Amino acid sequence: MAELLKVSADSPEPRAIERAVQLIRRGEVVGVPTDTFYGLAADPFNLAAVARIYEIKGRPERRALPILVTTMEQCSEFVAELPDAFFKLAERFWPGALTIVVEASSRVPFKVTGGTGRVALRLPNSKVPCAVIAALGSPVTGTSANLSGFAACTDAAQVMKQIGDRLPLILDGGKSEALLASTVVDLRGDTWSILREGPIGEADIREILGG
Repeated sequence: MAELLKVSADSPEPRAIERAVQLIRRGEVVGVPTDTFYGLAADPFNLAAVARIYEIKGRPERRALPILVTTMEQCSEFVAELPDAFFKLAERFWPGALTIVVEASSRVPFKVTGGTGRVALRLPNSKVPCAVIAALGSPVTGTSANLSGFAACTDAAQVMKQIGDRLPLILDGGKSEALLASTVVDLRGDTWSILREGPIGEADIREILGG
C-alpha cells in the first residue's frame, strides 16, 4: 500500500515535498492534494509514467491528461502559440479551478494529449502541488486521483481506499472542501466551448471572452 505522508496545506514541509519529487523523478506517480480534488502527479514527459497513470485509473487513453503549471512560461513548454483568449482567461481565473485546453506543441508526447493533439493546462490555487512543481523544476500531471468512473477523492483516505495499492506515496494535505472539478474550456481559433462546467460558469467565461 502507498505510504501516507502528512503535509501542511498552508506551508508544505520541504521533506514531504522532496520525497514526492524523488519519486516523480524516478518515473513514479504520486497522489497529491489540489484546490479541487486529489490528483495524480507525474512527469508528463516520461512516457512510462504517463502510461502508468492510465493503468492506475483504468482511464481510456483517448482522453488528454491535465497538466498543472505555476507560470505562463511553463505553459509555453506545452503550446506552440498561446492565443489571446488563453491570456485573458488565465489573468482572470488563475490560480484557480479553470482548465484551459489548447493545441499542443510538437514536443508534447502524443500519449499526454490522449491522441487528440491538444493539451489541458491549469494553475492550481494550492500550495502543495505548486511546491512539488517548484522543487521538481517542471510541471506535473494533475488528473484526478481515482478510478475512472468512480467519485473523485476529497481526502487522502479516499485515495488510499480506491488506488492506494497502486501508488508508492500519497501526500495527505487534509480534506478538500471542493464540490466540483475544475471548469474545462476548449479554445479553438476564435471560438470557445465549455467541455465541463465546474465552479466557474459559462456566464463567467462569456464575460471575459464574449461570444
